[in-house]
Amino acid sequence: MGTSVEWNDQRIFLAVLEEGSLAGAARRLGLSHPTVRSRIEALEKALGTLLFTRSANGLTATETAEALREPARAMAMASDFFVRQASEVGDAVAGTVRISVPEFMGIEVIPEMLARLRETHPSIRIELSLSNLPADLLAREVDVAVRTVQPKQDALVARKVAAIPLGLFASPDYLARRGQPRDVADLGSHDFVGPDRNRTDLAFAEGFGLILEQLVLRTDSHPAQLAAARAGVAIALAQVPVGERDPKLVRLLPDLEAAVMETWIVTHENLTRVPRVRAVFDSLVESFRAMMRRP
Repeated sequence: MGTSVEWNDQRIFLAVLEEGSLAGAARRLGLSHPTVRSRIEALEKALGTLLFTRSANGLTATETAEALREPARAMAMASDFFVRQASEVGDAVAGTVRISVPEFMGIEVIPEMLARLRETHPSIRIELSLSNLPADLLAREVDVAVRTVQPKQDALVARKVAAIPLGLFASPDYLARRGQPRDVADLGSHDFVGPDRNRTDLAFAEGFGLILEQLVLRTDSHPAQLAAARAGVAIALAQVPVGERDPKLVRLLPDLEAAVMETWIVTHENLTRVPRVRAVFDSLVESFRAMMRRP
């Protein structure tokens, strides 16, 4: 193959591959549908191979396309990292930092911490990636990550910042209707919000003693579970520091600690010397520790 392939075409290919359709890729990239289609056709011509088969049901990636998924993803991460590096201004604490955070924390915990960070370092810009899957710090997919599983790679620097207890919460409206449980045995007659298909969460719910009939609302989104509890649907499991500061929630059986979620702030060892990354890392460490010190 003598024809060079532009990164922009690889970016479009990755978007089509991940979105599963030309229209989805167009929306994601802010391009027109015809532009995405023509760039994919041009890429197939340049590579001399078919990347997607088309049918009434949409696009299906060929084996060649699947084999190119990881190289294209690596290129995307490298491009994003290149842009973040370019945002740095000398030794100043300025530029863009990309953070990976579990979905629940990204909605219920991190925003307040980022507000504090912005007061201290107004020249830092944040890109926030919400996912319960661990981001690839070694490939520089993100600069800093909040993780609930201790990282094992030697090249990563991790600081344990919290052991967050999980407890049961319900709204005053729910308790007015159903009564407040006095002990664990009483929980058997109550309704719960719980997991849908997440095997880890389902196993935890089963180990906690819940039966599927008690799950009147099932969703794998932890923020949605807590929102349902706030609305009075049923009882939900949540991080105690979040639930206790919420006036719309009441903690049930305060002596019952359903589980403890250990939390680490993590970055690549090479990034600890980058001022903007170090500032974000240190700020998150202190914010989590301050959260755990609150009465």
